[in-house]
Amino acid sequence: MALNGNTSTAIPKTMKAWSVEGTNGFDSLTFHAEAPLPKPSDYEVLVKFHAVSLNYRDLLIPKGQYPFPCSPSMTPLSDGSGTILQCGPKVTRFAPGDKVCTLFHQSHLGGPLSPPHLASGLGSAVHGTLRQYGTFNENGLVSMPGNLGFREAASLSCAGVTAWNALYGVEGKQVKPGNWVLTMGTGGVSCLAVQFAKAAGAKVISTTSNPWKVDLLRKLGADHVINYREIDNWGEEAKRITGGGGVDFVVEVGGPSTFAQSLKSVKIGGCVTAIGFVGGPVAGASFLDILGALCTVRSILVGSRDMFEEMNRAIERANIKPHVDENHFTLEQAKEAYEYMWTQKHFGKVVISID
Repeated sequence: MALNGNTSTAIPKTMKAWSVEGTNGFDSLTFHAEAPLPKPSDYEVLVKFHAVSLNYRDLLIPKGQYPFPCSPSMTPLSDGSGTILQCGPKVTRFAPGDKVCTLFHQSHLGGPLSPPHLASGLGSAVHGTLRQYGTFNENGLVSMPGNLGFREAASLSCAGVTAWNALYGVEGKQVKPGNWVLTMGTGGVSCLAVQFAKAAGAKVISTTSNPWKVDLLRKLGADHVINYREIDNWGEEAKRITGGGGVDFVVEVGGPSTFAQSLKSVKIGGCVTAIGFVGGPVAGASFLDILGALCTVRSILVGSRDMFEEMNRAIERANIKPHVDENHFTLEQAKEAYEYMWTQKHFGKVVISID
């Protein structure tokens, strides 16, 4: 059982932090040089963040385009890794000095997602990770994988668990050796899905519009890479690559603009998991397209703590290293990190170092 108490580390009275003030785009991001430092209550811990990372949803929140609950004047971002400095007197899961990652929905510990969980989303409904320190209920954290550094571990809370859920979230429809998996682009979810699929012994087809990203995807483990700028009907091309049967899993991050092609790629009885809409709101597939694909279509919003811990065990077993974009940003440069990710020039996760 973990011990309670404080560390000998000096804890300041204020911290640096960002908040989202309004919906005027990235100009809504406001930096605070001396924000109040929160104190842990009985079941809470104080975490010193070392790294945090951006997700596509974080770009939408200050633009007023995120379709889930958002509170005003909120500290943004859901993903972070750090060290516990202080524990409330009734904390049993952790001790000072433990390395931890944040859980996306603080109350989603296991089982299916339910409406109350949406009210606990970090960086939207409750204060997130874009700050030096944060207090969290002990149940809203997981232990960091032992094989990762803080920058790599900061990529897991949203993108990692989402990718894991897409491949392992349906009992009886979990990725296995010999399966075909289709991923799209080079964002955090897609890159981690490639790595998880390869670790499971699956074969991966990835798409990109950038020729320079082809080799990077192959290095991650992609067996085939399709440039969708050169091949418009890339869904049928993916099916052709499989020998005509189609892919078993589609990790669908593009949204309406790519969904029709996803349905063309999937095998009868396969699974298309709808995750995001980075391709924009342009309409694509119709109801008849979905009906004719004869597959499972599901939508997800990250996953539970149980999934997070299962994923972390797999990361340690297979020594998976999440790919972090080569560009470095400090806490003060957070707005620049947002703007960089918005250009879609990144490969993997865009990480902000807090140290």
